[in-house]
Amino acid sequence: MKIKMAMDRKGGIISLSVIIATVVIDFITKKLVMSNMEIYDSIPLIKNVLHLTYITNDGAAFGSFSEHRWVFMTMSTVMILFMAALLLLWTDKDPMFYTAVSMVLGGGVGNMIDRIAYGTVIDFIDFCAFPNLWMWIFNGADAFVCIGVGLFVIYYIRAEIKESKRKKAEAEAEEI
Repeated sequence: MKIKMAMDRKGGIISLSVIIATVVIDFITKKLVMSNMEIYDSIPLIKNVLHLTYITNDGAAFGSFSEHRWVFMTMSTVMILFMAALLLLWTDKDPMFYTAVSMVLGGGVGNMIDRIAYGTVIDFIDFCAFPNLWMWIFNGADAFVCIGVGLFVIYYIRAEIKESKRKKAEAEAEEI
């Protein structure tokens, strides 16, 4: 069975650039926190709204299911490979698609680097403005994953609207 690569040159440049930028930004910010703060230190950037709070997370999203490192490493590896395959094989050439999937992939790689290097994920972004609503501390990789998923949702909605308009125009053309 032969697999045809669907990614064009522009998509490849966008994807590689976004993945590298995501991993580098995540890596640098975590290194800055680790080298300038002690674990559990908290520095208010905007008092009671946004703090830098250095913690580690050996679980999944927002600390859930800790003590299952290998399960998360396996799941992360599968998702990283799935995102990479999606980038290579998806036929739509929309830059938003490439950006969205690349942000998710880059964020996954960023957290995977932590799990391999430290056995845990480094978190430090503490949005504490609404403590009864939001109490989790996260990192740049997590933010990139969330933004990438949001962009993918926008991409998908746009694609569905475009397809719906195309079908409507075809139906109207057949009536004539």
